[in-house]
Amino acid sequence: MNYSRNISDRSLTATGKALVSEPDGSPDKAIKYSQSVSVIVPTLNETDNIDLLLSSLLSQSGEDIALEVLIADGGSTDGTIERVRAWEGKAPVRLISSGGKGGLAGDVLWAARYARSDIVVVMDADLSHPPEEIGNLVRPIIDGTSDMVVGSRYVPGGATPDWPRSRRLLSRLGGALAWPLTDMRDPMSGFFAVRKERLLAIDPKAIGFKIGLEIIAEGGDALRLTEIPIVFRDRVHGQTKIGWGHMIDYARRLLVLAGGAVSFGNATRFAGVGLIGLALDLLIFQILFGAGFGLVTAHLVSFAVATISNYILNSRWAFASNGPRLHERDWRRYIRFMTICLLAFALRGGVLAGAVDLLGWPAQAAIILGVGAASVVNYLGNAFFVFPSENPRMPSDVRWRVAAIGVLGYVLALRLVYLGLVDLVPEETYYWNYAQHLDIGYLDHPPMVAWLIWAGTSLFGNTGFGVRIGAYLAWIVAGFFAFGFSRNLFGKSAAFVSVLLIAILPFFFSTGFMMMPDVPLTAAWAGTLYFLERALIAGKRRAWWGVGLCVGLGMLSKYTIALLGPATLIFLLLDPRARRWLLRPEPYLAAVLAAVLFSPVIYWNATHGWASFAFQSADRLQSTKTFSLPLLVSSVAILLTPVGLVAALAALVTRNSVTFATKTDAEAARRSLFIKIYTIVPLLVFVAFSLFHEVKLNWTGPLWLALLPAISATIVAAGSSVSKFDGLLRRLWVPTVMTMLVLYGLGLHYLVLGFPMVGHFGNIRTLPVAWQEFGRETGLIEHSIEQETGKQVLLAGMDKYFVASEIAFYNRTDDDTVQTSVGRGALGQDSLMYSYWFKPADLQGRTVILFGLKRGDLERASLDPLFSRISDIKEQQVTKHGEPVGSFFYRVGYDLRSCLPLVAQTSGIACHGS
Repeated sequence: MNYSRNISDRSLTATGKALVSEPDGSPDKAIKYSQSVSVIVPTLNETDNIDLLLSSLLSQSGEDIALEVLIADGGSTDGTIERVRAWEGKAPVRLISSGGKGGLAGDVLWAARYARSDIVVVMDADLSHPPEEIGNLVRPIIDGTSDMVVGSRYVPGGATPDWPRSRRLLSRLGGALAWPLTDMRDPMSGFFAVRKERLLAIDPKAIGFKIGLEIIAEGGDALRLTEIPIVFRDRVHGQTKIGWGHMIDYARRLLVLAGGAVSFGNATRFAGVGLIGLALDLLIFQILFGAGFGLVTAHLVSFAVATISNYILNSRWAFASNGPRLHERDWRRYIRFMTICLLAFALRGGVLAGAVDLLGWPAQAAIILGVGAASVVNYLGNAFFVFPSENPRMPSDVRWRVAAIGVLGYVLALRLVYLGLVDLVPEETYYWNYAQHLDIGYLDHPPMVAWLIWAGTSLFGNTGFGVRIGAYLAWIVAGFFAFGFSRNLFGKSAAFVSVLLIAILPFFFSTGFMMMPDVPLTAAWAGTLYFLERALIAGKRRAWWGVGLCVGLGMLSKYTIALLGPATLIFLLLDPRARRWLLRPEPYLAAVLAAVLFSPVIYWNATHGWASFAFQSADRLQSTKTFSLPLLVSSVAILLTPVGLVAALAALVTRNSVTFATKTDAEAARRSLFIKIYTIVPLLVFVAFSLFHEVKLNWTGPLWLALLPAISATIVAAGSSVSKFDGLLRRLWVPTVMTMLVLYGLGLHYLVLGFPMVGHFGNIRTLPVAWQEFGRETGLIEHSIEQETGKQVLLAGMDKYFVASEIAFYNRTDDDTVQTSVGRGALGQDSLMYSYWFKPADLQGRTVILFGLKRGDLERASLDPLFSRISDIKEQQVTKHGEPVGSFFYRVGYDLRSCLPLVAQTSGIACHGS
């Protein structure tokens, strides 16, 4: 064979270089060096393939590389060992047998100890991996441009010809499971080249058949990884060794690599502990509930007893092998355990309440569903947070990725469970009324919020879930764009943390739960930033279409997104590379697209005296002069948490090289400029406004999306690369995240179920805890007055829109409630859109029930001239679960008169539409 003579003259030096004599063997010829490479081939009963494989492998040796082949046999019994022995005498082939006790991973690691080269290639023995690609695999490592090179089936040029669909799906599924741990397109590949020390650095307890993934997980973001295309051909001879047992080991190993104390043993023990806790839980719940204690009391006490039992048994038995770190005290572990318990308790309460209130289940059956949901949270929380696997090699950025997945999963579950349980706040019912009067524009906001509510309620009915499902889905869209935006700037780990931040920071948490105009605005803002970065930093022409689409949808949501326009212009002027776009048509076409999408609102304003534009601009500028900068700062602290505010300010005033560690100085400067421009320009507008006018709590929320990637990159940066200040901030994020999760969970639990035996503190004026009960009481009053008069009555909330909106949604005694809940606009007073929907002149002669949460709303003497007769003010108490939660006031006006200019002059009432 062609390789015999040359290879037989080669020997590997201690430095991994091969000494190569000239082809004629002359001793006086100069000796030159080529790079040696050790190829490790794990085998098990490959007698039909081994000869052809070795021939193909050794033929790859040449002037640039010299191969040695190590056959890592796992206990073949079909003659494979004998065939390899026959090669050992004539070629650089060695048989390394470990007995197969460590599986494929153990065989490879055992053989790697005997490799003479510092560069190792691992490949399968079934001829599916092309030996001719070895040169391409090792070249980037030799050049020093990569730490690991993988032969990939899923990069351009790669292929898997003749694979059945089932195998393609299985391979893709395996890759998807590993996606959080790696950026590779083909993490299931078993064909790779790597430095020997990196291979030997992985966990010696590694199991399974994808040892390359162990190296990738070990290296984290610091590993320079390259994928080259290969054509993967299925084996012709022999049988595949991969079965469902291997796939289960693979999945379990992924969880271990992610930091989880996951094994069949502790899962079984945890299940045993859970059964004991379940028995205690259900027994105590049934006893207490049967004895007449309330649902909340029985739920709380039974959970507490089961929790104490579970902690003792888990720490001393189920996860005993994953006890506290030597430097960590038990009280810290106990705090973590209690945190997980509180999160489980909150989710369980929501499931319990939903099963009872929405599904109509008896409490005795609903508690089983609640316990099941809590068990999932408890097991995963214990395995990954309370008693995690002791894996000191696990990179910090991988820990943050796993934490982000856990937090995201919990937040999505928590919001989904409570979405239809918490009463709608007045703003939400007001926008629901938008959807009942569907239009292309409204006075105080563009129509997107109404369109989303209309879509949700068309699918799920006029329920809280139907109103809010659009917010839930829009938040997912915002998270998707935030992930892509951060990944483009700082990599995958920072992208995961960005999603974690928008899951737990108060402003972004609320936009995934309550249906407000900020919901679609935030999704559109995130999309606009993503496409602007692709256009301005990455230079992608097509990204401008995305910019135009997102800005147009954002303008249909809230006019605030227009602030990204001047920010874009400033960036174009300041950045020399981006300045070329000023001379290209794409930005202008994007502006045209945005204007076309926004045109319905322009038309509505043109036909309504430009009312909405004036309301959001001139009217605000003419408002009472007040200095509200401190209010603006405090609102940001609420929206971002105090830690988030400090981190945001730090990211704005400093340039931390950590966040741009993988970029050149020029690239880092451009990205830093992009982040700061798109944060500072909108922020300065709000700062300037706050110097003379009052600001609202939520106004600045979306603009912080531009800064989240920089904050996230600092959080995941290696501890040795950050300043002491950044390191302190990063340590503060862990308690901040857990505190916010507990606050959200227990807060939602309280709003729905209240406290044991005492119900809710406060009243319906301060908390959305009894609007359903309020609506029921107003319905009874309405029915009584209609029985008295024999005619349909009108319902008017005597504040701007809160009461009227809640009555319209929760007092649906018939299909006409939306048309009879007219707001105080029926009396000629300012009531936002109610003044457009209901004209006083059209309601003359009607009987009107006036409702207010404060007696003073109904005591105005100016109300008397509007009716032929008006009753005294009455107070009505509202109760929830038998406990009082406040009261409201009402009085009845008979025979509504026209709002004449004379009345307006003497009473101060503005007669809109008279």
